[in-house]
Amino acid sequence: MGIIKTKGIILSQNNLGDYDRMCTLLTPDLGKIGCAAKGARRPKSTLMAGTQFLCFGDFLIYKGAGSYHINSCEPIEIFYNLRLDIDKLTYASKVAKIVNDVTDENQNTYRILQLTLNTIYMLSETEKNMDFILSIFKIRLLGILGFRPVIDKCICCNQKENIRYFSFKDSGFKCENCGRQDKGAMGVTDTTIKAIRYILMADPKKIYSFELSDANKNELKILSKIYLNQCLDKEYE
Repeated sequence: MGIIKTKGIILSQNNLGDYDRMCTLLTPDLGKIGCAAKGARRPKSTLMAGTQFLCFGDFLIYKGAGSYHINSCEPIEIFYNLRLDIDKLTYASKVAKIVNDVTDENQNTYRILQLTLNTIYMLSETEKNMDFILSIFKIRLLGILGFRPVIDKCICCNQKENIRYFSFKDSGFKCENCGRQDKGAMGVTDTTIKAIRYILMADPKKIYSFELSDANKNELKILSKIYLNQCLDKEYE
């Protein structure tokens, strides 16, 4: 295999030897791949900036016997503000951890990469509530991964009116009557219902272009956390 040109974002990076780095790179068409960056930690290395955590850039890579190797990289966005704010960096790290867990090599991860970049951008460049950003990210990601809940009607009786609950057990909304019979279902307000529908259906570039009250943000936070943990069978914050 010859030289491959691809865009990607660094999901993680670790020191390797005295001067090298081992990076996890999320690309749109190769999926998540491990890449060695030889000499990237040398002071004058042209790979130093482009192999930083959460750097998005253009990469020239080639596949060796055991892993990919980064031949060159040109940073497009390093999300500098994340490196100045520990809270922003912490939330961005949560996003990277989840994405790292749900991706693999040889996947078409274009939509996940797009969502990741939009999310990291919002964390880095705006002052939007970070729990709110994370909630939106989780719900949209689950939709991409195939865990999209039923959102247009009651999952039990198909009624479209009087939706009052979200069922984690059955993955979708339930009307008041059906929801009351589901002991694990969570009561949700009309505003949160509309927000979930918007998150799952909106244009990828516009999923963060709305606001909620603090009460609805908290409702969305709880719902997205429980649903993500259940679908992925892991405990995330």
